[in-house]
Amino acid sequence: MIRTLAAAALLISTTAPPLAAFETRAKAAYVIDHTTGTVLLNKDADEPLPPASMSKLMTLYMAFEAIERGQLSMTDELAVSAHANSFGGSTLFLKEGERVSVEDLVRGVIVLSGNDACVVIAEALSPDGTEAGFARLMTRRAQEMGMTNSTFANSSGWPAAGHRMSMRDLGLLAQRLLTDYPEYYPMFSETEFLFDENESSNRFNRNPLLTLGIGADGLKTGHTQEAGYGLTGSAKQGDRRVIFVLSGLDTAAARAQESEAIVNWAFRQFAQRTLVDAGERVATARVWEGGEPEVGLVSSEDITVLLPVLAGKTVSAEVVYTGPVQAPITAGTTLAELVIQPEGLPEQRFPLVAETDIAHGGFLAKISTAALSLIDQWNTRAPSEDGA
Repeated sequence: MIRTLAAAALLISTTAPPLAAFETRAKAAYVIDHTTGTVLLNKDADEPLPPASMSKLMTLYMAFEAIERGQLSMTDELAVSAHANSFGGSTLFLKEGERVSVEDLVRGVIVLSGNDACVVIAEALSPDGTEAGFARLMTRRAQEMGMTNSTFANSSGWPAAGHRMSMRDLGLLAQRLLTDYPEYYPMFSETEFLFDENESSNRFNRNPLLTLGIGADGLKTGHTQEAGYGLTGSAKQGDRRVIFVLSGLDTAAARAQESEAIVNWAFRQFAQRTLVDAGERVATARVWEGGEPEVGLVSSEDITVLLPVLAGKTVSAEVVYTGPVQAPITAGTTLAELVIQPEGLPEQRFPLVAETDIAHGGFLAKISTAALSLIDQWNTRAPSEDGA
């Protein structure tokens, strides 16, 4: 039987006003608190859209994977092909036949959004030596990572039929870059990279937030006529980090304004709170045939959630478990979930475990359990037809 218990220590009403959602001008947007995993904003976040240069993040992720497994090193020098040399837009002005270190190519992609640098990396890692082959590999790897609304036609985000990513997928990719490859992440905050003194017109990072002093330290802008202006960004203030993705804005100025507004909103309107300490009893669950009639339910770690700053000092919660729980029970076994529903935010679930060992209770416990079962059946039986 599924049982729901009020978590009395948390179940106190609040008179705070409802949280107002952020009204973004972006065509699609996704904002997540990276520290707690709380989604703060979702506007058409699962719709596959042209990502422009933001999809270069996938090329970078795969380059970092290749370095990790020894397929590449930062000091390797890769040849520039005629195909790489043919690209316009944002480039490192690479020349056919020259050789460029992987480190310079990676920084060229991150800071300068170099289309040609992407192609050089792609051709080096492609199973068949072509950018198209690498794009197919990108798509397959994205699916494996859970980015189910991403399909790649090239390595750079150059406009192409079927080249699509959702804002949620870009947010997931940003999270993976942060957590899987923190050693490379500082490159995303570099504001300038002069690759060639003779070709200095493209040397500045286009991320408009990096110099504002609001904790922004990445990740990638994007712009094409079809996609509009977009940004996959991240900012850290104190112990919190926020990741956001915007797409479809009309101008670079609108992208800058909207991105700063979202960062300020995410940090100022929400705060972390620890609701349950590790080892603190939240509730009890009835035990079947145990030496004790109940077992305490605790969290094995602190339960910290993100809440609107105006939500008051309390929050509603409930404990859900399937019970009664059959003895014997080992301390630390997951038995239940604490379900928290903050105002205006997605439901959050946290596992609760047995506080102590509960041994099998023998014959007397069976009699007691049988009696409790009869009482439960009586209390839950259907009412008679006359309503008595």
